[in-house]
Amino acid sequence: QQRGRSLPGAVGALCRALPPRARPAPDTLRCARFDRPQASLDFWRLLYALLKQIHGRKWAESDAIDNQIKFVKAALWYYGYDRPELYRLPSDGSVGSRELLLAFSWLLHRISLSEQLLARNRVKTGDETSVCTCEDDLPSSSKGTTEKAPEHGLEGGVDVRYLQWLNGRLRFQWQSLHAQHQEQCKLLHKIHLFTSGSHIDQILGHFSVTETDLVRQPENYKQLLQLLESETMQLEAFLEWKQLEPVYWQWMETVLDNMAGEGNMCESQDAHVEGSELPKVTSCCPWADSLTGQIDRLSRDLMTLRDQLHKLVTRRKAAWCEKVKTREEELQKEGFSATARKIQERVELKLLDLTYLCALPKKGMHGSRRLVFRSKHPASNVVFGRSVSKESVSTVSATEVIRELQMREASLVRELKQLQEECRQRLDEVAEGLNGVICISP
Repeated sequence: QQRGRSLPGAVGALCRALPPRARPAPDTLRCARFDRPQASLDFWRLLYALLKQIHGRKWAESDAIDNQIKFVKAALWYYGYDRPELYRLPSDGSVGSRELLLAFSWLLHRISLSEQLLARNRVKTGDETSVCTCEDDLPSSSKGTTEKAPEHGLEGGVDVRYLQWLNGRLRFQWQSLHAQHQEQCKLLHKIHLFTSGSHIDQILGHFSVTETDLVRQPENYKQLLQLLESETMQLEAFLEWKQLEPVYWQWMETVLDNMAGEGNMCESQDAHVEGSELPKVTSCCPWADSLTGQIDRLSRDLMTLRDQLHKLVTRRKAAWCEKVKTREEELQKEGFSATARKIQERVELKLLDLTYLCALPKKGMHGSRRLVFRSKHPASNVVFGRSVSKESVSTVSATEVIRELQMREASLVRELKQLQEECRQRLDEVAEGLNGVICISP
């Protein structure tokens, strides 16, 4: 009874914790619990709006519903949602509200959907930047994924010219982004320098872009105040949602139990039909008594084949061991010790990398930091981070970030040179096997 009384509050708090433009009605979740078709379109639009905001893209409610459904399915597949029933739903959004409820709940747990939306839609009154010196590893799911080759590419592969074009385009985009970032830093430096000493907070000492805009256009403070009030209510709803979250997951367990019960009922009905038809089939087969003898003969034949395969595998294994032993003797004559030493060095490097990855992670620099101008005044001990005070523990100086990035750059350069040397040696080995071909290194 207590859970039943708290469930409307949990659903309502969850809806209020979502962004205003993509905030669903609590009745949408309740209707989806019973797989009502009228809630399907609303749920497709909800997932489309939320996932668009997560990926930082613009979206409009006037987008075609089939395009919205395609985007939602692609995004769920990207995040690893592999329930086939969802991808079988039609593109008109007529059915499947309960499946969408499951996908929505999975996103809440899998990628912390509500937390990401709060962080992305946060009202920023200060000048902030993202700082990350973590060594990101490629996810295992990305292995085996390749770029789609153009139609004019090589058959069964990707045209090298197309890869070169992609590389050039990527380098151009990075250069443009770097130039824009440098221009932004110059403008921020001017604002922080010209407004130095004007802020009421002596630790900061200068205005941010938002505060400077409010000084120039005071009438915009009403809009900023409305945004802050809306964010405050959303944060209050999020705190309420975190308190009532266990109630929501208990409710989702009942949804899963109902779906499993319906699936078992369908399976039992199919099994009952098959079971009722089986005696009729066996009763009308006069040759059913001879099946036992045929099965026995097949079993004896299979046992004979198994023994023959076992003997064949034993002979092949012995011959392979003899070949390996002969090859080892040849390698010892040709410098087996040097080869073994190289292999041992590679294994030790891999073990060092494994030890580093398995070690306890150090307290690195990661997250959003507020940009604070470094002043020459001794009383103003400000750094590249949040407000410097006794309570603040997340301040990071710009020199420290630069030093960490330089160390990371040097490590990557060493790794690149090692890979280039290995590729050069491999190409030399391949070139030696080509008759009549002369390879000149660049």
